[in-house]
Amino acid sequence: MKHNKVGSVMSTDVVRASYGTPFKEVARLLADHGISGLPVVDEDEKVIGVISETDLIARQAETPDPYEPKRRFRVLALTRGGRRRAAKAAARTAGQLMTEPPVTVSAEDTITSAARTMAQRRVERLPVVEEEDRLVGIVTRRDLLQVFLRPDAEIRDEVVEEVLGRALWLPARSIDVSVVEGVVTLAGQVERKSETEIAVSMTKQIDGVVAVVDNLTYRLDDSHVQPGEPALHGVADDWLRRL
Repeated sequence: MKHNKVGSVMSTDVVRASYGTPFKEVARLLADHGISGLPVVDEDEKVIGVISETDLIARQAETPDPYEPKRRFRVLALTRGGRRRAAKAAARTAGQLMTEPPVTVSAEDTITSAARTMAQRRVERLPVVEEEDRLVGIVTRRDLLQVFLRPDAEIRDEVVEEVLGRALWLPARSIDVSVVEGVVTLAGQVERKSETEIAVSMTKQIDGVVAVVDNLTYRLDDSHVQPGEPALHGVADDWLRRL
């Protein structure tokens, strides 16, 4: 299957800062461009860190309040996190304020993998880099959501061509495929139970699919096939091993 790549939705007009960009200039860049974060690059355009609004707020939060009574001893300053926050509180440049190492993606990564990275690392944007870590673009959560704007007819065509035809070698009309608002319904009868599992699993991974309704039936239950017995051949073999 052909998955949409990050390069198809990323923005190449990237607002960025250098290591020595002043703190106030960073804040101005975020405000002027209406963005919540930006990458920090070196003189070779390699991404060395990322700054978010959270970093700026953390800096302000750690700045001593002149009207607050001074504390004689701060235990938090002895911890790693405390030292990091203390350093950000004194930050005057992007390099001192940034979070490193940066979390990045490649333009060749799939939208699905980029979305997974965002969720796992709890970030809202990812710098897109080439092989030598040079900045080529930026992708945001909003960019990744574009995949769900894919037309139902386009999704259906991919299910029929890639899943039924190429993977399972089934005639185009052997299975009824309907797509409504990204929800794919598969109905009909196939030869083996394993084919229903493959059809559902592959369909779920198609870009733009919200959910899959499995109304498939089968003639033979091959879930307990013994070694040496007839099995599916071709592309479907790989999918059977993954299920």
